[in-house]
Amino acid sequence: MLQLDYPVVLASGSPRRQELLSQLVDGFLVDPADVDEDALTVEDPWQTAKILAREKALEVFARHPDSIVIGGDTVVAIEIEGVMTQLSKPVDEGDAARMLGLLSGKTHEVLTGICIKWPKGISSFVERSEVTFAPMTDGQIRSYIATGEPMDKAGAYGLQGGARQYVTQIRGDADSVIGLPVGRVREALKEIRN
Repeated sequence: MLQLDYPVVLASGSPRRQELLSQLVDGFLVDPADVDEDALTVEDPWQTAKILAREKALEVFARHPDSIVIGGDTVVAIEIEGVMTQLSKPVDEGDAARMLGLLSGKTHEVLTGICIKWPKGISSFVERSEVTFAPMTDGQIRSYIATGEPMDKAGAYGLQGGARQYVTQIRGDADSVIGLPVGRVREALKEIRN
């Protein structure tokens, strides 16, 4: 476990990010950020991930100015007719089915933005991965949606759960696809100590 000079705050209520961060830090506070994600979403998915992670970290740092605050956001994007289209969290089951239909049999990008803010500085990066889905039947999509898992996840799926069976390839960091690139966060936190 990393020994840090400041207490750590995770600016996210995501159980997946909490589980991943617990591999690096022994004991941290969870204080989810309250930002308007729709208002901060821009056309470029890379910039969206970076902006949202930064705004979440800064919003929570205002409440914890003597801490290391880690903000993160994961953006799922797929090319549709030559345009990278962002898939946020589904608004309902029909929206989840639409998203999973778009991902079925195709490769898409997962961009996880991380921003780390501490009393003496700020650091941010975006980790890019590519995920390929096998073709899914309408029945498979309905069955997966019935589990409820897709409803609070960007792109309507969770790699760490039932969607894993439909993933045929991951190019990049699987932890990043889940929500927190553990290796890169470890390196960034080590830099804070020096």
